[in-house]
Amino acid sequence: MSAHSPVTPLDAGDVEHFDHETDVLVVGYGCAGAAATLEATAAGAEVIVLEKASGGGGSSALSGGEMYLGGGTEIQQACGFEDTAQDMEAFLLAALGPDADKEKVSLYSRESVAHYQWLVDHGVPFKPSLWNSPTWVPPTDDGLMWMGENSYPFTELAKPAPRGHRVTSDGFGGKVLMQKLSEAVAATDVAVHTDTYATRLIVEAGAVVGLVARQYGKTYTYRARRGVVLTTGGFADNAEMVAQHAPQLVGLGVNSDGGDDGRGIVMAQAVGAAVKHMSAGQVGISLVPGMMVRGMIVNSVGQRFINEDVYPGLVGQAALYKHGLKVWVILDEQAYEEVPVDERWGVQPHFVAETLEELEQQIGMPPGALVTTVGEYNRHAAEGEDPYFHKSATWLRPLKSPFAAIDVQRGIAPPEYGEAGRGGAEVFTIGGLHTTVDGRVLDLDGDAIPGLFAAGRATSGLHSWGYISGTSLGDGTFFGRRAGVAAASE
Repeated sequence: MSAHSPVTPLDAGDVEHFDHETDVLVVGYGCAGAAATLEATAAGAEVIVLEKASGGGGSSALSGGEMYLGGGTEIQQACGFEDTAQDMEAFLLAALGPDADKEKVSLYSRESVAHYQWLVDHGVPFKPSLWNSPTWVPPTDDGLMWMGENSYPFTELAKPAPRGHRVTSDGFGGKVLMQKLSEAVAATDVAVHTDTYATRLIVEAGAVVGLVARQYGKTYTYRARRGVVLTTGGFADNAEMVAQHAPQLVGLGVNSDGGDDGRGIVMAQAVGAAVKHMSAGQVGISLVPGMMVRGMIVNSVGQRFINEDVYPGLVGQAALYKHGLKVWVILDEQAYEEVPVDERWGVQPHFVAETLEELEQQIGMPPGALVTTVGEYNRHAAEGEDPYFHKSATWLRPLKSPFAAIDVQRGIAPPEYGEAGRGGAEVFTIGGLHTTVDGRVLDLDGDAIPGLFAAGRATSGLHSWGYISGTSLGDGTFFGRRAGVAAASE
């Protein structure tokens, strides 16, 4: 598929007969598709799910299983934290902005507790225990974690509370999330057509009434009496689309199941759909947060550029979009040793030196750059202060010789992996179709396209430029549910 050639829709008048007919067609069987399916079915609609792979799950099943939920969930209360929808909304608007979708963020925050209960009612497990230090994915099965809510500047905007809800699992929780949602779908009369790849939409008098798909080399037509819901994922696996819309992500690793090809977005654009924030991406920077927070992260001229205790995805975005990922983690022996072995992911310093002058020379930084930065940092850290970036006093301590540097562009894989895992980051796209809070896809004039709905990473969702872990699974399931209800009500 070419990112530059829209997939021309087919007029219903040119269809001799439809091979399949249903009320609601759901295209893509990740968490958003599963949620849309369950709610459309609960609303009384007949549903067919199309999935291009041989089974459901998609990128959702490969995720860490974090879901961003708050406002006073059962898990938050069990761990001793009070939270409000207002504080959750204030944090998300700041962290996902600028220009995060205020209407969606507000609704998502207000209904977060109810959405948590919906997940639990569908068998999704959460353990009432807290992981209390910076990380990407805890090595335990703790069910609650901080997502930067307790870091500056967010502490100035909202009362901190941990909102990262982790699906209980012996590893990454995404597989358990999809297992439970798939079991719920299997308990209904929904038909799931796997190995079925949607190619273009079918329209009638300006409304979307179905689609064309291919399965095992044959072409089939599907009619949707009420609506088509696109839950097809983002476009990180489509090199042409990435180069066109998000060129700064080119050449980086991709965090997906390999099927985020943007097909749903392009099909919708072909019938006039609008998109938002297509250049934005989540940047899973290749570093160990526990090491960074105990030291510092600097750019190519030895300057700090962010407080190291903020959510690491925001560090990644700052590192990529402002510094081209030419960044280093600077730490000392104590900082390295304080990180438990099972949280180091095999990472070892790339440079070690007795003096900062030697470390500068090894890295190739301007003479005096690190000497000045570390000297100023140490002077204030000794007083428990960070006047420039406001890192929490919990993590402040003067760094001492010997010093070490970790080159982020070399990745987090241990030395024996060679070049594997290098590049500096794994990414996925967070821009996509422009939708209402009910998942209705909007056209370029801001009007809803009749019969067309979308949710998950095929849309821009809650996001603008920022990203917090758990907002993909969270908004995918939440707005997937709403899209399913809306489609069933057409």
